[in-house]
Amino acid sequence: MNQSLYPLQFNPIFKEKIWGGQRIKNKLGFQLPGLNNCGELWSLSGYESEQSEVANGFLEGNSLNELVEIYMDDLVGSPVYEKFGDVFPILVKILDAEDWLSIQVHPDDELAQERGLLGGKTEMWYILDAEADSKLIAGFSQKVDKEIYMKAIADKKLPDIMNFEDVKVGDVFFMPSGRVHALGPGILLAEIQQTSDTTYRIYDWDRVDDKGKARELHLEEAMDAIDFQLYDNYKTPYNQSPNITSPIVDTKFFTTNLLHLTRNLEKNYVELDSFVILLCIEGQFSYKDELGNSGLIKAGESLLIPALLEKIELYPQGSCKILEVYILEKQEK
Repeated sequence: MNQSLYPLQFNPIFKEKIWGGQRIKNKLGFQLPGLNNCGELWSLSGYESEQSEVANGFLEGNSLNELVEIYMDDLVGSPVYEKFGDVFPILVKILDAEDWLSIQVHPDDELAQERGLLGGKTEMWYILDAEADSKLIAGFSQKVDKEIYMKAIADKKLPDIMNFEDVKVGDVFFMPSGRVHALGPGILLAEIQQTSDTTYRIYDWDRVDDKGKARELHLEEAMDAIDFQLYDNYKTPYNQSPNITSPIVDTKFFTTNLLHLTRNLEKNYVELDSFVILLCIEGQFSYKDELGNSGLIKAGESLLIPALLEKIELYPQGSCKILEVYILEKQEK
């Protein structure tokens, strides 16, 4: 039996959310045992008690961080292991919103560290499905300072100063730590983020539960996290041509590319000292590595390619779209 590392597939983790829906079942084809409103599918996670378990090969049943601890830089790459240790640094989710999520913000690494938290949270969203007139919030729509912001909070008019974006399939929104944001109803998306679940909720649309109780807000904690700067554009442009590697986001937190495949493609990672995640976001593909290991990945599923593997062949079943994610070592400026 070959005991070498191989491309790893994982069992999905499903999350019931009050704002969730049925698109993860109806659009992506996942069975949702006992869930009425599945808001999140965690496709790949090394987050504390919510770790993904391997679904294929001799490592089946092992959790992700166990494998990082055992295989270290062979799995994640030397720079990644040196920086993050035994915690896998990327969390991959599918989100399905039937209602507005709270308007919220995430701290950066520095602020999270000051507060004894696992880490900051920078993320990106790729829109998989959107109903007509669906919207999300990304940043402010006007020049805002702390006084204007606090008055909007006090008057329950925070949405009036937020930037609402129309969304369609294929849109990408990069949400760095500090950017106030909210996901609106009718949207299914893929989220690539740092491994962290730290969220500061600043407005929850005046909702109350069946006992008349509102969810907790984190106004004081959020204040130091918010980026009040006004930006020209909150949507990320990228090349959508098929059968090339199209860069989308390139940061010190993660690099994400789009692979829109209509024919077979061999990827060579010999010069990349990092794991690679291939998240299928449309259609499905099969794969084979240089040792002959193979499998099938469907929309919503992630394939983790260990850093020591140099090549992998991808075979789309018809047209297929994949988000390719890894971490590049970047020099601090």
